[in-house]
Amino acid sequence: MEDAVPPSSVELMAAVRGPLVGRERELLVLAHALEDSRSEGRTRVVTVLGAGGVGKTRLVREFTRELPRAQGGAVRVYSSSARRLALSYGVFKRLFRSRLGIVEGLRPEAAQSQVRIEIAKVLDDRKVGDVCYFLGQLLDVSFPASPLTRAVAEDPSQARAIIRALVRSFFESDAARSPLCIFMDDLHTADDDSLELLCHLFEHLSGPILILCAARAELLSRCEGWSGFGADRHEVIELRPLDDQDSARLMTTLLGPCEDGVPEPLVEAGAALAGGVPGLLEQMVRIFHDTGVLEERTGELEQPRWKVNIDRLASARLPLNVQDAIATRIGALSPPDRRVLEHAAAMGSVFWLGGLLALSRMDREAPELWKVAGVQDVSNIQSLLDDLVRRDFILRMPDSTFPDEIEYVFEHNLERERIATLTSGTAVRRYHQTIADWLSQKEHVRSQEEYCAMLAEHWEKAGRKSSAGITYIEAGDVARRNYAPKKADEYYRKGLELLGDSDAGRRINALHNRGDVLVMLGKTDEALACFREMLQLAYRLGLYHKGGAAHDRIGRLFRDTGALAEAAKHLDTALELFETVTDERGIAAGHDDIGKLLWLKGEYDAALEHMKTALELRRKIGDRRSIALSLNNIGLVWMDRGRVQQAVEAFEAALGIRREIGDPLGIAETLTHLGYLAQDQNDWAGSLELFEEAYRAAMEVGERNLLASLLTSIGETRYHLGEVDEAIRVLKNAEELCDEFGDTLHLASAKRGLAKAYLMQGELRRARENIRRAVDLFGQIRSRIHLAVALRTLGEVTGAGAWGEGHEGKAVDYFMRSIAICKEIGNELELARSYRAFSEYVTHSEHYRANEDIQREATTLGEMAESIFRRHRLPQSIAESRRPDAPSSVSTNQAPGGTSGT
Repeated sequence: MEDAVPPSSVELMAAVRGPLVGRERELLVLAHALEDSRSEGRTRVVTVLGAGGVGKTRLVREFTRELPRAQGGAVRVYSSSARRLALSYGVFKRLFRSRLGIVEGLRPEAAQSQVRIEIAKVLDDRKVGDVCYFLGQLLDVSFPASPLTRAVAEDPSQARAIIRALVRSFFESDAARSPLCIFMDDLHTADDDSLELLCHLFEHLSGPILILCAARAELLSRCEGWSGFGADRHEVIELRPLDDQDSARLMTTLLGPCEDGVPEPLVEAGAALAGGVPGLLEQMVRIFHDTGVLEERTGELEQPRWKVNIDRLASARLPLNVQDAIATRIGALSPPDRRVLEHAAAMGSVFWLGGLLALSRMDREAPELWKVAGVQDVSNIQSLLDDLVRRDFILRMPDSTFPDEIEYVFEHNLERERIATLTSGTAVRRYHQTIADWLSQKEHVRSQEEYCAMLAEHWEKAGRKSSAGITYIEAGDVARRNYAPKKADEYYRKGLELLGDSDAGRRINALHNRGDVLVMLGKTDEALACFREMLQLAYRLGLYHKGGAAHDRIGRLFRDTGALAEAAKHLDTALELFETVTDERGIAAGHDDIGKLLWLKGEYDAALEHMKTALELRRKIGDRRSIALSLNNIGLVWMDRGRVQQAVEAFEAALGIRREIGDPLGIAETLTHLGYLAQDQNDWAGSLELFEEAYRAAMEVGERNLLASLLTSIGETRYHLGEVDEAIRVLKNAEELCDEFGDTLHLASAKRGLAKAYLMQGELRRARENIRRAVDLFGQIRSRIHLAVALRTLGEVTGAGAWGEGHEGKAVDYFMRSIAICKEIGNELELARSYRAFSEYVTHSEHYRANEDIQREATTLGEMAESIFRRHRLPQSIAESRRPDAPSSVSTNQAPGGTSGT
């Protein structure tokens, strides 16, 4: 048997890793968080912040290393990290690939099977197909569509909410099997969509889950309020450099292989230059080796040792800071090592052997006969890479994105950046051209966001603007399909800038898609600019259907921002263009959009006509999600017309379809409208039951706009039930959410609700402040029915004396204006409420007690109100009618309210 070969000095250097020193307090914080999570069964979050090299990753990995064997029960640990090229949901993509056992290069069929098996284990076959589809979007693993996934295909905002719910549900169900620890590293480089989803989990995740995050301090400037997400269950640790004593202790340990003991001057020099940064302390040992201060001892040894040439310490060029240390290390590279790392740095933090091979052959003539067996350059590059792995410059990954490749990453990104800056501009452009040529030949590159964006970046850096623009737009399409609007907007913006005027067809589609993404992000002005440019191009090229789509989007934006006259012009034009080219889906959408506009204006008969036309077209097309949307909209019109039975039938039909296709946001929306109908019946307990069920459904998907609306409704219901303090608390929460999201309509409703609640408490000043703001906001929106309701409340607040004596005439005027608007638009129930409010005020007013004329009018209007309420009263409460034992009165194939009755 041959004698073992002693490890070389290179191998000894690769093993330079010191123990964790000086982090006892931080380890205790992590241990307490874990114990609290396990004992209380609740989610805890710890963020570790610190500069590069200070030991954030090392601290967490040291803590999590023993968790699978922890006392009190094993804790499963799953890790992920952000990459420099931050793809949408990139942190979660890598996390789920780790959790589900999806290795790079796995065949699509095998990946599908693996995902389905692992998800079924956790979710017990509940909605496994839908979960696989949505999580597959994050994992770049395709699954067949289902009724739900098809339903939300054209509604990215709803799909994003569903993804949030599914991610949360998966982790909660997984943690119910045994506790989890999730580690996410380098979050300062993470994409915005990942950070947004992570913050949602901080707030809403439940179960024995410990989330550990590591990042540099710039995360706090990127994600404002990070430390506050999760409130008291989120703790932030700021990891500082080691003190002098701990630095010396770690340096002594790192220099342990020195023969004849560790010289004190060497410890002092290393500790002084490293400044307490553990990563730099390790770098100092490597620099001592590279400068000859440490030298491999010759001879046969069981353990490798270093000979210390302490006399060389004084003349060695030692670094003054981190950048100097990196420069010293790179300066010691041989020319072949330097060249291969230069090529790798051009590829990025992740690179592949095949790409390096293509770069090495840029200026080389092909052999006359290309014999695979006789090629030496592959083995030469592989040998250089193996050596660089041993010397801690790069790391070979266990699997590769591309099945036929070997994948590597830089161990230290600062070294990659330094090498990149030392490369000439001319050489860099050629490198990027070659890398783009090589990468574009790889299968599925354009269908995976990360690599599509990487390809676009290489085209851009090579100076190929048109190719880069097209590829960035393709990356935007992928991100949009993955329901990641922030990243999609970034790609579309870059793509459109680079594309210029070179491809009008692609530009039209990109403008349409970017406009939709901007609407989701609440950037109305930018979205409007996209749709206007889209309209300009469509007009120039005579594309009626594209012009119709542009006008439709512009009309919706005007409608949603309260500019109803402008909205009408664009929506009418859109419908005309769709009809010109017989675009059935466009025609249906056009009628529905016009119907919603007319509903907002209070023109109910015309609104119903358009909405019923849209419903018939959608039934012909067979689009069940859109059918449910039309039914829901028709229900809204019937509700405002005071036709309660027809409204219930329409809403129940919509709800049935939405339950069948598994549309959680749609379910919450329709339950909300049924809650309003219960309010119309003065069934406040029933309406609270419906609103709270809707709130739970909205909470499941984390749709905060709908949550804000529901909080407003719950608050108003609470004060009608006499729970005024609780009503004010809930309405204030609604006010904060609406204000945060710029939801003017529901902010105004929350203000009006607060005015009523404060009025009931006798706090007239607060009631006055809130109702004045509500009236102003409703006036801006130009929703006449909401303005009528607000004016009624303003009359009540004024009549209660909020402005002092002498304003009795103003109060009557507000009531009369409310009554006039309700009469004009034909909303009988709100008219009855305004009649009753006026009657109650006049009847109990000392100022009008002796005025016989106004007292007679008050009595008459009070009787008219009761007559209207009796006419619209249902035989049983809406909440009761929805119980399992109640008879059903509607079929999902039946037209709501019949075809007449307007």
